[in-house]
Amino acid sequence: MIVLTKTRLFIFILIIMSLSYSCETNTPRSRAIDYPFAHHVFFWLNEPDNAEVRAQFEKAVEELLTIPEIRAYHVGTPAPVAERPVIDGSYTYSYLIFFDGIEGHDIYQEHPLHIKFIEENRHLWSKVQVYDSEVK
Repeated sequence: MIVLTKTRLFIFILIIMSLSYSCETNTPRSRAIDYPFAHHVFFWLNEPDNAEVRAQFEKAVEELLTIPEIRAYHVGTPAPVAERPVIDGSYTYSYLIFFDGIEGHDIYQEHPLHIKFIEENRHLWSKVQVYDSEVK
């Protein structure tokens, strides 16, 4: 029979915690997105270095993200990766949102907040490129 003193119990708990932590950090964290429809939009702002323009755009995007059909999102700027021929870092913002399916996407497209976003902010960008994809 093993007798656990407070010290031995403490050491045992530390060992278990460290094993648990090492298993977590060595396990790949990637997994498939649970939402099958992706809507990826790239924006090229007219004045990408203008802090006020960027703030206006970011505030408008925050409001847009409140549309209930959006299940997950990622909003970002070009990452500082090494230049390669296949990399296009010329955009100002990347806006990636996920839906349960095309129905959610279609509702989003006609949602008053989406229409408002376009009407009130289209003067901020010179180009928009959209890529939609669906898991089959």
